[in-house]
Amino acid sequence: MKKIKAGIIGGAGYTGGETTRLLIHHPDVELSFIHSSSNAGNPVSKIHSDLLGDTDLLFTDTIQQDIDVLFLCVGHGDAKKILGENTIPGSIKIIDLSQDFRLADKASIGNRQFVYGLPELNRDAIRTAANIANPGCFATAIQLGLLPLAKAGLLNEVYTTGITGSTGAGQGLSSTSHFSWRANNIQAYKSLQHQHINEIQQSLVQLQSNDNIHVHFVPWRGDFTRGIYISSVIDCSLSLEEIRQVYKSFYEPHPFTHVSDTMIDLKQVVNTNKCLIHIEKQGNKIVAHSAIDNLLKGASGQAVQNMNLLFGLDEQAGLQLKAAAF
Repeated sequence: MKKIKAGIIGGAGYTGGETTRLLIHHPDVELSFIHSSSNAGNPVSKIHSDLLGDTDLLFTDTIQQDIDVLFLCVGHGDAKKILGENTIPGSIKIIDLSQDFRLADKASIGNRQFVYGLPELNRDAIRTAANIANPGCFATAIQLGLLPLAKAGLLNEVYTTGITGSTGAGQGLSSTSHFSWRANNIQAYKSLQHQHINEIQQSLVQLQSNDNIHVHFVPWRGDFTRGIYISSVIDCSLSLEEIRQVYKSFYEPHPFTHVSDTMIDLKQVVNTNKCLIHIEKQGNKIVAHSAIDNLLKGASGQAVQNMNLLFGLDEQAGLQLKAAAF
């Protein structure tokens, strides 16, 4: 089988590095180039030092055209700018990891139309798409914790909290990303106004077609490097066993999302493309806990999963990764 030729723009950042790591070891992919204007000519391993011995690729400041798929691992607003300023043939599939094309009213540029790339929601549409808007990390974790309830028409008011590692803030330095601030410290931020809320609501309404779903989200900065842990509280009259069956039935065909009968923790998912979910019930309220790696299932791993679907590959190809259990 002919290998898929892939390129990356924004290869020096966290998601660019993770996408590089996955693609250079993917059995069906040839990574043709990694674009970074500020690092052009430098070995990729100079920036991503763990890749020393894994690749001899150099960063480039040109966008090659002889590829099948292009990953945009760039900041929010930059993907739209790149596609607007560069002529990229329509035959090249785009997987955008920014938030530029996630919302339905912004999901196009020129003749390119983007499909929202959450496989557990849009797998069939992804398989026939040309361009993918990769979901946000918090959005992925929260949605996967809620989609089965939306499918069953059980959502109304949702109160959710979530904590993320420092890599969720990107490589740019700020006062809250320094080790001296993060260590032994946590903080809430963007309470009830996080940029992923509209993205989340859009997906939930896709399954539960009414305007009665309201997601109230308080995110937290954590004192660790990677991973997201979510807890969502919802009113529900079903028994715990009935709720668990709703979840297990929904996720049975999806290889990366698993429902656990016992409490989950972050180390079970870090360095994997998995999402783990656990449900608790007290009185008429349930708590849906969900955990992912923000850089993998929340970004680059899900992007490669989407690539696999786009090109008719095994959905799990190149993504059989081991958790860092200790």
